[in-house]
Amino acid sequence: MDPDEILLETEEAMQKAADFVLHEMSTVRTGKASPSLVELIDIHVNSYGSSMKLKDIALITTPEPRLIVVQPYDASITQDIERGLKESRLGINPAVDGKIIRLPIPELSQERRVELTKVIKDMAEQGRIRVRGARREGMDKVKAAQKEGAITEDDLHRLEKEVQNLTDKYVKVIDEHLVHKEKDIMTV
Repeated sequence: MDPDEILLETEEAMQKAADFVLHEMSTVRTGKASPSLVELIDIHVNSYGSSMKLKDIALITTPEPRLIVVQPYDASITQDIERGLKESRLGINPAVDGKIIRLPIPELSQERRVELTKVIKDMAEQGRIRVRGARREGMDKVKAAQKEGAITEDDLHRLEKEVQNLTDKYVKVIDEHLVHKEKDIMTV
């Protein structure tokens, strides 16, 4: 296998691991209203005889720091959207107000904030484990290429160093996002 191909595959695997963790962390509620809170959970609404994504059938805004407003493009599906929100893993009880649905974001208790930081730390650790797994696979491929005679011993050491640099880069990305998210959660 070509050394550049090995590095590319390894970086792609590490990028996917980091992206997955960042996406998962972004679904953790910080106590502030954000349209992404509803959009990232990927809420599906059964309407018009099929399952549709909420963000495709409604406008999602945050007019106040503790309120998300969902405004259906078609007022006739308001009840379907309410049902979809209640069935989602969002954990917020929607309030229908005519043609709009309000999602009040409750204040997080200090105890709940501590729990959420533990959850995101665990998510970050799982991401680091995936990145290190991609490093191990990359290192194995490099060693196999050297045994096959496709690369020299100098190339082996250079590639091992590059794989380690990629590992450090993606672990740092995860750690930086963890610090930022932890700050968001713990800020009252």
